[in-house]
Amino acid sequence: MRGQALKGHLDLLLLAVIADGPKHGYAVIEELRLRSDEAFDLPEGTVYPALHRLEKADYLSSGWSETQGRRRRTYTLTKRGSAALGEQRESWNDFSQAIGQVLKGVPWPSTP
Repeated sequence: MRGQALKGHLDLLLLAVIADGPKHGYAVIEELRLRSDEAFDLPEGTVYPALHRLEKADYLSSGWSETQGRRRRTYTLTKRGSAALGEQRESWNDFSQAIGQVLKGVPWPSTP
């Protein structure tokens, strides 16, 4: 999927994936790819800076964990992140519903 189409929606997608449970960065990338049927196959250079930005905004917290002998930074949704996710989901639903109404089309001339 084109980067422009994701603009403004990456935070929502990242928060939604992490809301289901703590994940390290690569697991976030894989989960986005899997849930979107590979439409969102994002590079690390896109995802990691966004994760750091969300952590700085106190939407995520992180800590180090060790999995199969590898140290990984694992991200968890904070209370503030959970609230932001709820607001962004609502905003997205309103936006997508409005787009759907426009795309549905109305016969000309439109009648109230």
